[in-house]
Amino acid sequence: MTVLLAVVAAILATPAGAVADTQGGETLNGQIRKPETVEGIDITVFQGDEEIGTATTDSEGRWEVELPGPGDYRVVLDEESVPDEFVVAERPGTEHTDVQVRPGQQRTVIFVLEYPGQQESTPSPTQSEDDSAGESSGSGEDGTEGVAAAPGVSANSSFGTKVLQLTVAGLLYGLIIAISAVGLSLIFGTTGLTNFAHGDMVTFGALMALLFSGMTLFADVHTAITGLLSDVWLLGPVLGFVFRPMVLATLVAILLGGLLGAVLERFVWRPLRRRNVALIQMFIVSIGLAMVLRHVLLVAFGGNRITYPDFQLQEAMRLGPVAITPRDLTIMVLSVLVLVGVAALLQFTRVGKAMRAVSDNRDLAESSGINVDRVTLYVWTLGGALSALGGVFYGLNQVVYWQMGFHLLLLMFAAVILGGLGTAYGAMVGGLVIGLVAQLSTLWFPSQLMNAWALGIMIIMLLVRPQGILGRRERVG
Repeated sequence: MTVLLAVVAAILATPAGAVADTQGGETLNGQIRKPETVEGIDITVFQGDEEIGTATTDSEGRWEVELPGPGDYRVVLDEESVPDEFVVAERPGTEHTDVQVRPGQQRTVIFVLEYPGQQESTPSPTQSEDDSAGESSGSGEDGTEGVAAAPGVSANSSFGTKVLQLTVAGLLYGLIIAISAVGLSLIFGTTGLTNFAHGDMVTFGALMALLFSGMTLFADVHTAITGLLSDVWLLGPVLGFVFRPMVLATLVAILLGGLLGAVLERFVWRPLRRRNVALIQMFIVSIGLAMVLRHVLLVAFGGNRITYPDFQLQEAMRLGPVAITPRDLTIMVLSVLVLVGVAALLQFTRVGKAMRAVSDNRDLAESSGINVDRVTLYVWTLGGALSALGGVFYGLNQVVYWQMGFHLLLLMFAAVILGGLGTAYGAMVGGLVIGLVAQLSTLWFPSQLMNAWALGIMIIMLLVRPQGILGRRERVG
């Protein structure tokens, strides 16, 4: 297993520079659209005292500045370029906008205008986490991308506020990793296979949601439902949310992800097992399968980084000292509910008990009358569905692109090993630990090292407790 992880780490590390080049690197962007879109406003980005670049808003109020690399930047709006009928909305104590950009991240900064004499409570500007890759943002392992900085953290925040904000960001990041890694752990537990294609199954789910969220059919369904039930107390808003194009697209992505997992098990892995193909050979097959799936997605969807249309720009809510966007709060709540549901499935249903039995001892489970092939098919279906959901959450928190799951794969492996190989509960715990360590490490160390510290915790755990947090000691030989 150690040799396999070394191979994985080497493969993941090799193309990092090329990925940054092909994806266009780090950017700052935004849209001036309140109270209306305004064209011709100049935005200048500085790093220290050095001017990095200037952009002018287009007819839709959009602007974008390419950056030389990750780091801390200052975004300044030229008030002289603002038309006379508007002024820049200001919040007391806010003179400029400091932004931390992660490797590969595409960070969104929002400026708000108002009419003269109008008092806005909206901050000018606010920062959105529609970043490229990493989890609440463009994540550093995404090529490698890290998670975006938490929306409430700034250089002027107190240490306690930073700890609280980064803890929330770490929980969010960890929940996304956990959702994505549970299927990987279940597959390893039932088949012994280290599925290198699991990261690309995550990407598949995110891209399927992106594809279907833009369908006119889903938009028409949402319009019809909200039109019919708009006057119905509570039911109207609830169904209006449930039938949003993004929600419907997510459900379709989960179904397609489960179908992909089932097809791979039925037509690839089961025939290989019946031919008694060794696990190391199956591991190599999974690498080839990952490359095929990844590049098929590249050809089909292109190499651009794209945000989901429903959630491009959001203003952060304040919950005491913690700032969080409604999107991220929804992701956290849904992730907890899904993980609790998976735990209940494994603990209290016949299928779940059969999965745990096969994971514990495949031969003994088969001799006890359990249809191991059927249970394995269920595991792959569940793993595919969860990976697709994790991809959607990851894409909502960051941006969607063809290598997003591949760059998350190493952290999923780390979560599975840290929590305990083959146990779904271990993947959940391991994912949370990885997310928290990654985010909290930025209190003392450069953000570029956030995932390195998370992986360092995994190495220490393997030295101290090789079976992982929830794993069990087993006799070898």
